[in-house]
Amino acid sequence: MDYGFINTCLKSLVVEKFGEATWIKLRDEAGVQDSFLTYEVYKDDITMRLVAEACKLLGVKPEVVLRQFGEYFFEFCKRSGYDHMLRTLGGNLFDFIDNLDALHSYLALSYKEINAPSFRVERKSDGTMFLHYYSDRRGLCHIVPGIIGAVAKDFFNSEVTMAIVDQVEEEERTGKKEHVVFLVTQRQLPNPELVGGTEPGPGNDPGTIQNPRRNATLCDSEKYLPLKRPGLAVSLYRTHWETVRGLVRLGKGKLLRGFEPVYPPTPCVDLKTFCNAFPFHIVFDEQLVVRQAGVNLQRIVPGLQTMAIQVDQYFSIVHPEVTFTIYSIRKFINSHFVLQTRRDMMPEAWRCRPMLQLRGQMIWMSGAGCMLYQASPLLRSLQELEERSMHLSDIAPHDVTRDLILLNQQRLAEMELSNQLERKKEELRHLSQHLEEEKEKTENLLYAMLPKHVANLLKEGKAVEAGEFKECTILFSDVVTFTNICSECEPITIVFMLNSMYLRFDRLTTVHNVYKVETIGDAYMVVGGVPIPVSSHAERVANFALGMVLAAREVINPTTGGPIQIRVGLHSGPVLAGVVGEKMPRYCLFGDAVNTASRMESHGLPSKIHLSPSVHRALQGKGFELTERGEIEVKGKGKMTTYFLERNLRISDQEIMGLPSLVPQRGASGSQSDDWTGQNRTVAQRQQKVERVPSVPMKYRDSLGEAPPHPHPPDPSPVQTVKPRDSQSYGSLHSEHLSADMPLHQSDSTHQLHERPLDQSKERPLDEDQLVRCELYKCYELALAILPK
Repeated sequence: MDYGFINTCLKSLVVEKFGEATWIKLRDEAGVQDSFLTYEVYKDDITMRLVAEACKLLGVKPEVVLRQFGEYFFEFCKRSGYDHMLRTLGGNLFDFIDNLDALHSYLALSYKEINAPSFRVERKSDGTMFLHYYSDRRGLCHIVPGIIGAVAKDFFNSEVTMAIVDQVEEEERTGKKEHVVFLVTQRQLPNPELVGGTEPGPGNDPGTIQNPRRNATLCDSEKYLPLKRPGLAVSLYRTHWETVRGLVRLGKGKLLRGFEPVYPPTPCVDLKTFCNAFPFHIVFDEQLVVRQAGVNLQRIVPGLQTMAIQVDQYFSIVHPEVTFTIYSIRKFINSHFVLQTRRDMMPEAWRCRPMLQLRGQMIWMSGAGCMLYQASPLLRSLQELEERSMHLSDIAPHDVTRDLILLNQQRLAEMELSNQLERKKEELRHLSQHLEEEKEKTENLLYAMLPKHVANLLKEGKAVEAGEFKECTILFSDVVTFTNICSECEPITIVFMLNSMYLRFDRLTTVHNVYKVETIGDAYMVVGGVPIPVSSHAERVANFALGMVLAAREVINPTTGGPIQIRVGLHSGPVLAGVVGEKMPRYCLFGDAVNTASRMESHGLPSKIHLSPSVHRALQGKGFELTERGEIEVKGKGKMTTYFLERNLRISDQEIMGLPSLVPQRGASGSQSDDWTGQNRTVAQRQQKVERVPSVPMKYRDSLGEAPPHPHPPDPSPVQTVKPRDSQSYGSLHSEHLSADMPLHQSDSTHQLHERPLDQSKERPLDEDQLVRCELYKCYELALAILPK
């Protein structure tokens, strides 16, 4: 089991080195969550899957990924507040590694479920070291060179090379852990800040580790003195007073180059005092026979008072996971040992309590041929103390375990509070993400019914001013014999037929970037050049009309069984556009051009695209095949010479329909046609059938990268004069995405005007959560005003 700290570090590494997109892909491939709680316990399988998928994604070997993770893990620990703790582990690399198990033991007080690896280090005569690594997790040993290398470089200004010399299943350890032996070779790096040169002197060990932070503060008057011990060569700088104090031996005035302890001829502590002063110690011989035990330990485990009993009958070794023999203990003599009482050997009163654990040091007494285990109760909190019916008074006054229990009690309370805050933060993140998704859905719904700038103004509660557009092209269409179809079919069949047709038409608005104004029954109204003024408005609407005729062939007439027929009429001219009404507001067009376009549709012929003279002039020389219909009588307009649009000579039908090159166009006949008389298919299924074909937007000659021209203000008239309304880029109003020929920066310009509303009561920007809720509420309120619940 791993705590979330490990997985959070791995996520941070991927995001920092390769970007957020890489982490998202890695997370999805591994099938894990996006974030991890620091104090939450997760299965090792999550970490293993992330490492395995990272190797596949980056195309590198596991050794490379794990080594880089090891280097980054050291930096991540420093950033997380463990910098000072790590620096105090040892003055050189050997001592640092030798005390890693003690650090893990301390962390276990807070991280109770931690399953840390174990380290043991042996120094060789040539200055190299054997580093023994033990772990329950197989295949992660390559993290160690990354961590040790980063520690050596940062703390001790040295460079290490590590090679695996042995990798076996450890038989001496009861957990059958993976045992990897590294040969560590160390080389001092030059440091220009050091006084007296950057290279080691001839009398110094090149593998000696010095603390650059201390050395950098030395002055020229300080001495460079070698201090030699058996098997260890260390170079030290000393100040003037340190040198003087080291020259004189107290009371004798004799020169001294090293410290020599003085021992009394006979012990001055009697056995009774020793057993009371150290109430939880045990002394046992090579046969594990208990020779001596502390008084409190005898009280808790009465069996220790029995003569000639063995210590392994009452205790088992929890850490390190070795067999209970003198040989195994002496091999790991530098590790801290955790012993636990055996439940079947405890008094009856202890059978229902948690077992007592002791943590301490094993000391081999060669003169007596016995092992001294100097220990203290391993207790993390006052609750654990109470569960074992113990009191602080049971612990010796000099034992810091008393202070540790009290301090850790406060630490655990802070961790619990931090864990709760972290969970709340994660819940708020998910809630904010959900609100953003709902806001996007609501906005997409609004932008499908109103132009983007209109919807944004209505959300802000502002008035929407009308604007005049000098040039635009308007299209009307209707279904031939629609009245007869309605009289002969059930209403649900009519709904299915119109929905099938309108879904195809709506998709074409995305392809040609025209604005769908409204639908009334079988009538469909589209405009080009509004609300985005473009010079190619006539071409866009003409291609859209050709696509409508092609799309109508895919929809079945429920009365005849053949494809339906539509009439299409186009006209170009000026219009006035604005929002009408507050309840279910609509963006409407006004002007004679709208009436003329409607007349072109009503005077048209089935499956024909009827053009007015103004559209005919706009399409000349643009690659369209146009035929003259002749002069006809148009209601309200008199005689007009009109035209038919036959086809576009420059582009294919597939491009007009916005279909990918590999998707065949469906015809009216054949098994692919939609039979809308069947009652066993839902509207959603039919909608998915149309929408799953991707749309390919058509490119037109006019670029929307430049600022759109301002529509001119309307001429004075009985209608109230309004200020001009400049059109802005909205993309396709019936798509969740922007149009392909629209620059992103322009499409966002309007939204940025209302991006950070102010809290009027405090005149300061709202926080992100309030902002999302405010925007979502406005969108929802406006949607309710437009659509029924």
